[in-house]
Amino acid sequence: MIIETFDSLPSTNQYCELLDLSQTEEFSVIYARQQTAGIGQRGNCWDSQPDKNLTFSLILKPSFLPAAEQYMLTKVVSLGITDCLQSLIPGGNIIKIKWPNDIYINDHKVCGILISNKLSRTHLSASIVGIGLNVNQTEFPSWVPNPISLKQITGEELFLRPLLENIVQAIQTRYRQLPTNPAILDQEYLSRLLRLHQPARYLYHGEAITATIQGVNQYGHLLLTTSEGRPLTCQLKELTFLP
Repeated sequence: MIIETFDSLPSTNQYCELLDLSQTEEFSVIYARQQTAGIGQRGNCWDSQPDKNLTFSLILKPSFLPAAEQYMLTKVVSLGITDCLQSLIPGGNIIKIKWPNDIYINDHKVCGILISNKLSRTHLSASIVGIGLNVNQTEFPSWVPNPISLKQITGEELFLRPLLENIVQAIQTRYRQLPTNPAILDQEYLSRLLRLHQPARYLYHGEAITATIQGVNQYGHLLLTTSEGRPLTCQLKELTFLP
């Protein structure tokens, strides 16, 4: 594991996009103590106070993984992060994975993941895994939706560098399962999926519906059944979770 630390970067993912990834060692980490223009899913901003949180990108080289199965990386990263958080928080079953790539504690967002994949014909050649984790920040702007930090949960100030190393090591452990035991990853990902088998409210193409999550297919699409029994297969921009 190589960790390159910067006092400030606009975005660690954007910094990695400028690197020659063919010459970059796998499991290299670009870590910014302050990220001034972090990017979340759907182009949203990621708010982070300096020296309070973890904002970093991890380089992976999953050349064994077909492009059609790239969502397996989201499962790997999500499981690695939740593995690490469960070791910090008593009653770790409150930690859930919100489709497609957020980590929630008690229905509040503690972590976001943004993965950018590079292709070589039919397979992946490299992946930039951006991670933003709320650690010691306790005040958030009003526009940030339902945030929470590890300090708010544990009541303790956490050391950032050891936590960063532990998260990367946990992701490495899950990543090494990918070529040989993907079924275990699928099973454990589903077991931690927020709202699995629970009727809940959503916006589907702007229409309010009640539906139940049944799973996630190999392409990363969310599978639901409406209260009327109609099956839905949803991509990222088609569905919004409602409280």
